[in-house]
Amino acid sequence: MTAKVFIDGEAGTTGLQIAQRLDQRTDIALIRLGDAERKDPAARKAALLEADIAILCLPDAASIEAYEMARGTSTRLLDASTAFRVNDDWVYGFAEMTAGQGDKIANAQFVSNPGCYPTGAISLLRPLREAGVLASSAQISINAVSGYTGGGKALIAEYEGGEAPGTFVYGTGQAHKHLPEITKYGMFDASPIFVPSVGNYAQGMVVQVPIHLDGMSLADLHVALEQHYVGSDFVKVLPLDAEQGRINAEAMNGSNNLQLQVCGNADKGQAVLVAVLDNLGKGASGAAVQNLNLMMGVDPTTGLV
Repeated sequence: MTAKVFIDGEAGTTGLQIAQRLDQRTDIALIRLGDAERKDPAARKAALLEADIAILCLPDAASIEAYEMARGTSTRLLDASTAFRVNDDWVYGFAEMTAGQGDKIANAQFVSNPGCYPTGAISLLRPLREAGVLASSAQISINAVSGYTGGGKALIAEYEGGEAPGTFVYGTGQAHKHLPEITKYGMFDASPIFVPSVGNYAQGMVVQVPIHLDGMSLADLHVALEQHYVGSDFVKVLPLDAEQGRINAEAMNGSNNLQLQVCGNADKGQAVLVAVLDNLGKGASGAAVQNLNLMMGVDPTTGLV
């Protein structure tokens, strides 16, 4: 069967990349609106109701509006905004997060695509919580750098117009929109300290979590990660003895892959957990296609590299 899919917000950065990944698919019929129709509520609603699955690539307020349009119908929604990520009526769309999450996504009517920074942070922290290596009360800090495409059209224009600084740190007030999902799905009692930054390159991301070992070993951390992701199509844990040289934020670009590594110095009792991903791949559009595949009941790797 061919699934009818509508990307509401196809003209945006995430929407465009999803469409590129779906354009050549013979198992999907894309419902598309012309430029004049994209902001017409009636046209959007008609497309939403025609679709088997609608992918929302919209600001939070517009995603909530789309949800109200589709609620009570058979249309399934996959939302890329932050509007529903900690809403218990929606399934969190990180299939590798915990056992059975992929099945929940496959059977859900409403799926919320994860944020890019949370994908990196949760991928490192959730396995340690489930393995009992970290307590829910653990005091965690997260540092990260992303390419400027994560900031949307305005930031892209600023960088490509030569108006932006080489790099900048932001979110220091600890009210970043991604903190609620990191806290909830990382299974912590309180928000970690999160310090994101943007670099002068288009896409790619590194997320770093420093940890004091306090009786743990680097091997404990590595085993927890490695066992959690056994058999994963997209998440790879590097060997514990992998080189700890320069870590390239752009190494996973163009793919839906997520690379994890345990670094550190056992003699000093210090570890640094590192996640590398494409903020527009596994951090956004790639993850959306993976979730769409699960919702359609096809191989999750379809159309992805």
